[in-house]
Amino acid sequence: MSDPVVLPVASVRNPRDLGGYRGFENRKIKMRRLLRTGNISKVTAQDQQFLLDYGLKKVIDLRSPAECKINPDQEVEGVEYYQLPLGIEDNTSGGGSQIEENKAKYRQDQYAGLKMMCRRYRKHILNKTSQDSFHQILELVANQDQGAILYHCSEGKDRTGLVTLLILHILGVNPETIRQDYLYSNYMLNDYRAVRDRQFKQNGENDKFRANMRVLGSVSDAFLDTSLITIDEKYGSLDTYLEQAVGITPQVQDDIRNKYLEK
Repeated sequence: MSDPVVLPVASVRNPRDLGGYRGFENRKIKMRRLLRTGNISKVTAQDQQFLLDYGLKKVIDLRSPAECKINPDQEVEGVEYYQLPLGIEDNTSGGGSQIEENKAKYRQDQYAGLKMMCRRYRKHILNKTSQDSFHQILELVANQDQGAILYHCSEGKDRTGLVTLLILHILGVNPETIRQDYLYSNYMLNDYRAVRDRQFKQNGENDKFRANMRVLGSVSDAFLDTSLITIDEKYGSLDTYLEQAVGITPQVQDDIRNKYLEK
C-alpha cells in the first residue's frame, strides 16, 4: 500500500486525499479530487485558502442535524454544501439524559464503548437514512467532472471511513489497502486522543471511562468487520449491497471509475 496523502491543513482533523491509491487495471486514483476529513467548523482562513487552491468545489457533511447545529461547518465562498447524515438517530452529541446514561455505562463497563460502536456500524449499513445518503453521495461523486469533493463527519474516521470504503471499493482498490487506509485514522488522531485523555483524568474519570473514550476516539478492525460481515450476511457481497440497498447502478460505478482513475 502506498502511504496516505495527508493534507497540510492544521485546523481540520484527519485531512487526507484519496489520490495515489491504485485501483482497477493498476490505475492510480487522481489527486485533488476526493478528500476525507474531520469537521471543518474551525477551519482557518489560511486553510480555507489552501483547500480552494487545492480545487475544493463541494463539501458533504455526514453528521446529524444536531451535530451540525452545535458545530456548523464554516462555509467557504464558492463551495457548495450538502448535509447527508448517516444514521441520524445515532447522534450522542446533542445533550440530554441519553448522554448521561451512556457516561454511567462507560464508568462501569470497560467494553461498553466497543459494543456501542459495533452496533452503530451495523446500523449505518442497514439504516434507510444511511443508505439514502450513501446513494446521494455516490451520485454527487459520479457527477463531479472536475475539482475536489470533501466529505467529513466529526473526526473523519467512522462515517467518513464507511463512505471511503464504498468509494475505494468502486474504484477497485484492494481490500487490504482499504482496511489500512481506514485504520490510518488511529495514527492521525493520536494527539487528539491524548489531549482528551488528560482532560478526563483531570476531571477525575475512572480508568474504565477513559478506556471507553480511547475506543470512541479510535477506529478498529472490529468496527469495520462488523459492517463488512453485516453486508455479507444480509446481501452476499459489497457489490450486491451497492446495487440493491444503495441503488448505485453499474453505469454510475463506471462513471466514477472513468472520472477518478488516471488513464
